[in-house]
Parts: sequence; C-alpha cells; structure tokens
Amino acid sequence: MVSELIRLSWEDFNEPLESDGTEMENFLNDLDNYPHAFVLGSIMDKQIQADRAWAIPYKVYKELGNFDIDFLSNVPLEKYKELFNKGSYHRFNDKCATEFYEGVHKIKEDYGGDASKIWSGKPTSKTIVNRFLEFKGVGPKIATMATNILIREYKIKVSDFEAIDVSVDSQVEKVMPRLGLVSQNPTKEEIIIKAREMNPEYPGIIDRTLWKVGREYCHNTNPDCDNCPLKNECDYYLKPQKGETEDKFNKLIKLGEMHDKGLLSDEEFASLKQELLAEDTTTKTND
Repeated sequence: MVSELIRLSWEDFNEPLESDGTEMENFLNDLDNYPHAFVLGSIMDKQIQADRAWAIPYKVYKELGNFDIDFLSNVPLEKYKELFNKGSYHRFNDKCATEFYEGVHKIKEDYGGDASKIWSGKPTSKTIVNRFLEFKGVGPKIATMATNILIREYKIKVSDFEAIDVSVDSQVEKVMPRLGLVSQNPTKEEIIIKAREMNPEYPGIIDRTLWKVGREYCHNTNPDCDNCPLKNECDYYLKPQKGETEDKFNKLIKLGEMHDKGLLSDEEFASLKQELLAEDTTTKTND
C-alpha cells in the first residue's frame, strides 16, 4: 500500500501545472508578476471552500483595477473591509480583510515588495514553511500546504522536502483510515506522524493523491471502489466496514467536511466529534 501510494504521488508530482486558462487562473499562476497573489490566496484558504478562498486576490484586483504591491500597500484597511463585506468574500470578512491588509504590508516591509523572496534561492523546505508561519492568520496547515503547492505545482526549487507535512483535510481524514494506514478515528497528529513514517524525505508527497482519490472515488456513500487506483490494497474495499462502525465513520467524515467548508467553527467541530466518539464509549460500557 505504502509503495503504491508513494508511486502514484510521484507520478502526480511530475505532472505539469493544471490550469483552465481563464483570466483568473492565469492571474493566480503568474508568480513572475504577482507572487503576492499566491501568498495572499494562501492566507485566505481556511474555513471556506478552496476555490472561493483563492479567488479573493483576483476579486480584489478586479475591484481596485491594480494589484501592484505598492498600490495595494496604500489601500486603507477600511477599504479592504468594505470590499470583503460587500462581496461576501469570506465567512469571516473583517478578520480576513485584516489578514489580507497585514499580509500586503508584511510583503512590502519584510520582502521589499517581492513575495517571491519567500521561496527564491533554493532554501530548505523548513525555511519556506517558517516564513509563511510569520504571516498573521497562517498556521502549520496553511504553511505546509502553501510550500507543498509551490514545490509540486510550480516546481519551485528547494534543497529538501523534509519539512513538508501532509495537510490534513476532510479528504485525507477519510481516505487514510479507509486504506488502513491509520486508525478509524485518527487525530491530525496520528496522520502527520504516519505520513512522516511512510516517506520521511517528503511526507507531504501523498497530499494531492489522497485529495484526488477522496474527491473522485472515495465518496462518503457509494464510493467508486471499482475504479479507484488504490483498490487492490485498500482495507475498505477488501474488508468493507459494516453497521454502526461505518455509520459513525461516515458521520465523522461529514463533520470534517462541514468544518472545512466553514459551516462549523473549530470549537463546534471539536465538541461534536467528542460527542460522537463518546457515544461509542458509552455503548461499550453498557455492553
């Protein structure tokens, strides 16, 4: 299982950058002229769907008519808040408008207005991750995700891949247990540690493959196991789960997806997950 997953992941790694050729895609992929669009899009990518988050820099550009970093740094915070709220850019418009504003100023002040300095010069993967972590609103998940995208999609040169962990989202939380790589109700830490164990030189290499398998084949209900490239080494396919255990597992997956989409706060997600797992403990105790 591990070798096949890693093999598929490296195949995916070597694929060219995917783009639909739209004006927005071309804008976001233009690291030569707008590297700060990538950084600001990364900062926005939390608690809403990824497509909506990554569209925010483009929407700001279309509203203001200019995306030069010097121009952006002269836009007042209140204007950003106005744009975010008027266009309902994010679930947390004031908060993310502030993070966008502060991100612009950090790029201007710390990197001389050139965001590509975050990853230029073939740095270590840890250096890039740490630089992203310095931005307000960026935690380990976003920092490793952004670094991974730069390396995997944009072929940015780095001296190593060791600090790039798997970004744990609802797809990863669904697929890894079904493959039998982690427990049925894994913590994020368990998933990250397992990925490091599987491929210590580049733990995050499996990220996109797991995401694609989760989206295209490993559906919450009626998964398309017959066409899944990992079916022959998958516990779920070879030894399907039944009854209450599977029902509980699907509920956990659904909660994770609602959290990723911003429909549940961190606190609500943690509370509901704890209640669901507690039901299992109560049942066993009564038995």
